[in-house]
Amino acid sequence: MARVRGSKKQLRGLSVRVKTAKGRKISSTRWLQRQLNDPYVRESKLFGYRSRSAWKLAQIDDHFKIFLPGRRVLDLGAAPGGWTQVSIERTRNKFSVIAVDIISIEPISGAHCLKLDLKDKNTKDIIQKSCDGGVDVVLSDMAAATTGHRQTDHLRTLALCEVAVDVALEVLVEGGDLVLKVFHGGAESTLLSTLKKSFQKVKHYKPPASRKESPETYLVAKGYLR
Repeated sequence: MARVRGSKKQLRGLSVRVKTAKGRKISSTRWLQRQLNDPYVRESKLFGYRSRSAWKLAQIDDHFKIFLPGRRVLDLGAAPGGWTQVSIERTRNKFSVIAVDIISIEPISGAHCLKLDLKDKNTKDIIQKSCDGGVDVVLSDMAAATTGHRQTDHLRTLALCEVAVDVALEVLVEGGDLVLKVFHGGAESTLLSTLKKSFQKVKHYKPPASRKESPETYLVAKGYLR
C-alpha cells in the first residue's frame, strides 16, 4: 500500500441522492447519502483502507510526526483495522503493530490481532506480555456506543479513555507517544492533568477528516516521561 498524505482530496463529480425507500427512516437515508458523497469514504475504498477514520490518523501523523520508521505500536479499539493499516504503512515495520478490540478483527498482514475486553481484569497482563519490551506509540480511537445524549456519550467515552491511558502508562517506552479520542464535554480535567504530568507535550487536535458536526477531538501526548 503506497503511503499517502492525509490532506483533503479535491474530488469532483456528481453528488449522489438517495431516495427514501419503504421501511427506511429519513435519518438512515440521510446517513446513507452522506456516506455516498463523503470523499474520505471514497478515498478509503480507493486506497484499500478498512475505515474512513484511517484518514484521521494519517492527518494526525502528518501534523505531529507520530510514526517514525521502526516504531512499535499498540492500537486499542482497532476494529475494523483502518488505524492498524496506517500504522503498518507508516512505521514500515511488519509485525510491530498489536491490534486489540473487544470484537474479532479480520487478519491484517503485518499485525498481531487480539480479541480482548479492556475492562477484563486479566487484559492488561495479556497486553503487557504481548508488548514485551514496550511500545513506542499507543493509539485509541475507542468510543462508547452513542445514546444521543452528548454529555452521557462523553462520559462513557471518557471512561474508555481512562482505561487506554492506564494501559499506555504501563507499556509505553520513555519518549513514546499517545493518541486518544475524546468527546467535548468538560469533564477532561483529571485526564489532562494525568497526561500533562506524564508527557512532555499534550495537544488537542481535530483532523480535517473529522466531521464538523462531530463532538470528537483527539488528544496527542508526545514524549512519555517514564
